Amino acid sequence: MISIEVSSPKTTTFPTSTPTVDQNQPSPKTIPTTHIFKSKLPDIPLSNHLPLHTYCFEKLNQFSDRPCLIIGSAGKTYTYGETHLLCRKIAAGLSKLGIQKGDVIMILLQNSAEFVFSFMAASMIGAVATTANPFYTAAEILKQLRASKAKLIVTQSMYVEKLREHAKIGEDFKVITVDDPPENCLHFSVVSEGNENEVPGVEIHPDDTVALPFSSGTTGLPKGVILTHKSLTTSVAQQVDGENPNLYLTTEDVLLCVLPLFHIFSLNSVLLCALRAGSAVLIMPKFEIGALLELIQRYRVSVAMVVPPLVLALAKNPAVADFDLSSIRLVLSGAAPLGKELEEALHSRVPQAVLGQGYGMTEAGPVLSMCLGFAKQPFPVKSGSCGTVVRNAELKVVDPVTGVSLGYNQPGEICIRGQQIMKGYLNDEKATIETIDAEGFLHTGDIGYIDDDDEIFIVDRVKELIKFKGFQVPPAELEDLLVSHPSIVDAAVVPQKDIAAGEVPVAFVVRSNGFDLTEEAVKEFIAKQVVFYKRLHKVYFIHAIPRSAAGKILRKDLRAKLETNTQTS
Repeated sequence: MISIEVSSPKTTTFPTSTPTVDQNQPSPKTIPTTHIFKSKLPDIPLSNHLPLHTYCFEKLNQFSDRPCLIIGSAGKTYTYGETHLLCRKIAAGLSKLGIQKGDVIMILLQNSAEFVFSFMAASMIGAVATTANPFYTAAEILKQLRASKAKLIVTQSMYVEKLREHAKIGEDFKVITVDDPPENCLHFSVVSEGNENEVPGVEIHPDDTVALPFSSGTTGLPKGVILTHKSLTTSVAQQVDGENPNLYLTTEDVLLCVLPLFHIFSLNSVLLCALRAGSAVLIMPKFEIGALLELIQRYRVSVAMVVPPLVLALAKNPAVADFDLSSIRLVLSGAAPLGKELEEALHSRVPQAVLGQGYGMTEAGPVLSMCLGFAKQPFPVKSGSCGTVVRNAELKVVDPVTGVSLGYNQPGEICIRGQQIMKGYLNDEKATIETIDAEGFLHTGDIGYIDDDDEIFIVDRVKELIKFKGFQVPPAELEDLLVSHPSIVDAAVVPQKDIAAGEVPVAFVVRSNGFDLTEEAVKEFIAKQVVFYKRLHKVYFIHAIPRSAAGKILRKDLRAKLETNTQTS
């Protein structure tokens, strides 16, 4: 979720969990049986019949000599013409290695030019890119590798040992490294030196899959999200196309790309939107405050996509005062909510910038709504609002218990319909049916309401996901690992509020009779198996996990217990 709050606060307040109207508030508007909410901006013609790479580079001849990718750490800049040429060369190289239409490649990289080239090259030959966090453990990578059936992995040599733990490189899949290749691996030059005139001619349909990110959806274990060429071209168009684009970008803009490209927010709203608009993308492999400030100043960054921990650094670090940030005109803070105090502190550092928020999830393609303060002809920014639903899409709010469609100022589950949403979950028809209803609406699992100005406010979450600095932590995944421990008979994981991270996972554990088990032992058991942001921050031992008659974990009871423990500790 993109989130920054600005302007004067809305006087109307709503409960954060019960989908009913505060009796002190104005009566909701009269609504039809199913109320459909639309953008304040008019719908636009879509080019979503085009393959993603064709759409993104459609205006190539207009800005071929303009900077496209800026590799700040190396001082290297690729023009649009050079970027497109390298993508074609790599497309030909991948094809020569046997990658065909419909095959999956895994991109296991930090932000880099090679990430961009590989993703777009896969699109050019009708292949599918599944993006993965290189900091995942070997077991986590293996799960995604098996689920996606990737035939080739593009990575760095430092991550290859993780791949060797559970598979035979060269037999189960090929591995290409962007640096010196270890044994049985190929160097990136094998594909980057391909003949651009030998890109195979493949027929790509709008409903063909192009990206396969993994998400936990509203609940459960990570699942492959099928995003088609139509999904992503529609989503990008909803943001940057038209006479008055919702996200106004120009060929003069430089977008900060420090958020990981393996995350759909950065991949879509930074990279793909920039390519379509002809903007430059400043690529940083990781966040480091000194380098970040120096690069913003040197390359005159004008649009910054950030997350709360980065906002905290920009707002509080005294080093910021030593750099010129006057080039920044738009700031989008994403993936997790941002407190008003922190937002105000950031605004004092970049007073010239428009600060706004939006809202999205991987399955939605990913953007559902966006602040209209970013538009070419901007609207006033409303405090706490996620903006209005994107163009060429429809949104409804439903009572999560009865499924009844709700109107203005009535909190309920946010649902979105449009050609940008996912095709479904990979090999999981049950989860797909549970997420996308018979009318084609994707159910987000988030509770929100629409005010009288058609602005969206998110107030609670039905879904069980924990958001650590914007990263998804599915409780079910950690619970499965916990109960695999011989000394644990039952377990539940819930979020605990944290100033820096937003939320952190904590566990309630039931020990087996006769076994001694310490908190540190449990935390270490999990830490060895998961990426850093899924590690447990606290373990509580209890006699039994509270469950409903149907056996479902009563997480509200555990959250209440957690709150009591926090207050008394």
